[in-house]
Amino acid sequence: MSAASSGPLPPGPSHRVLEQAAEWFALLLSGEATAADRRRWEAWLSASDEHRQAWAYVEKLSQRLDPIKASAQPWLAASAYRQAGTNRGRRRQVLLGLAAFAGTGMLAWAGWRHTPLAEVAAAWAADYRSGTGEIREIALADGTRVWLNAASAFDQDYQPGHRLLRLLRGEMLVDTASDPLQRPFHVDTGQGRLRALGTRFNVRLDEGAQTSLAVYEGAVEVQPLAGPPSIVRAGQQLRFTAAGASGSGPADPAREAWTRGVLIARDIPLAEFVAELRRHHHGHLGLAPELAGLRVFGSYPADDPPEALAMLEAVMPIEVRRPLPWWISIEPRRPAAGR
Repeated sequence: MSAASSGPLPPGPSHRVLEQAAEWFALLLSGEATAADRRRWEAWLSASDEHRQAWAYVEKLSQRLDPIKASAQPWLAASAYRQAGTNRGRRRQVLLGLAAFAGTGMLAWAGWRHTPLAEVAAAWAADYRSGTGEIREIALADGTRVWLNAASAFDQDYQPGHRLLRLLRGEMLVDTASDPLQRPFHVDTGQGRLRALGTRFNVRLDEGAQTSLAVYEGAVEVQPLAGPPSIVRAGQQLRFTAAGASGSGPADPAREAWTRGVLIARDIPLAEFVAELRRHHHGHLGLAPELAGLRVFGSYPADDPPEALAMLEAVMPIEVRRPLPWWISIEPRRPAAGR
């Protein structure tokens, strides 16, 4: 994985400007816009490059979700849309589409907002990958089982002398099988190599060029690219970069619960929870910056983002707005009328 050679893409439009674009789009789509409304929209659009980028994003996202919006059974269409492009014969077309999309600057904030293009391309061409909202259970030839979280990908390299998985994007839970050939079992990330010692463990790629590891059975040896090795035993977790390990502590049950379609929040920032929920939501899911630090507790359905957000809205000072069917925005709760 050569993500480090390709720096992060530039940031896209702000949350507020994206919300303005969505509101304009909803008004023009409604058929109720007056001539004066259209003149105001044209003035808004021409006011800055940021406004034009936000408008292009809303248009592009609307087009991408047309197969879902037009279906009489949108839940089936969503499944088919999620699976589109998984055939290896179509991957070149998919990658060319990604390149064209990136050329417009869209990838800076559409789904892979902080993900280098090289990493996105590698994920789309991976041996195994999952789409938005899809959790896969995969049985490998040696009996090892892998659960792949939504919007994740890995490559497999089994040779006479080793068993190797390369996590390219996202997160996976691995339950290793014993091997008659006694081959070592490794997982590589951009930050180093993990060696399983008869184990069940979770590996996750985090922002800031970090890998998170949680061990639930057995033990795992961690070898950062440029740091000393360490052993993580059952019930423990840590994070590591290419330079070394840090952040050790008890294994977080949330890093295993997602395989059952459950998101567990144990005093985490709302921004972190929303980032996880985006893996499961088709469309735009925005968060007002001033809400990012609110703390979240509880268990939520990963496969039903609207229900998860309704649960949050009932107990937090937030308001969930939907200016478009495929556009969700989390805003500060407005005071009740008359107060």
